[in-house]
Amino acid sequence: MARSRHYSPQLDRPLITALFHAAKARCIPMTRLASSLVREGLERMAEPAETGSPVVREEPQRAQQPAA
Repeated sequence: MARSRHYSPQLDRPLITALFHAAKARCIPMTRLASSLVREGLERMAEPAETGSPVVREEPQRAQQPAA
């Protein structure tokens, strides 16, 4: 199996469970919800020192696919 080039931290099981249920309730993928939450958290952390540019660039929203 090929190794990932990026660091992928292991999240605690209770966080994964909560993330799964929150994403399911919103009908979006867990990865999109997790990315959004991390992005918002990083932006909040940077607010006091912010000079008008976000810490992380917003990825373009992908078209939502109907649930199977």
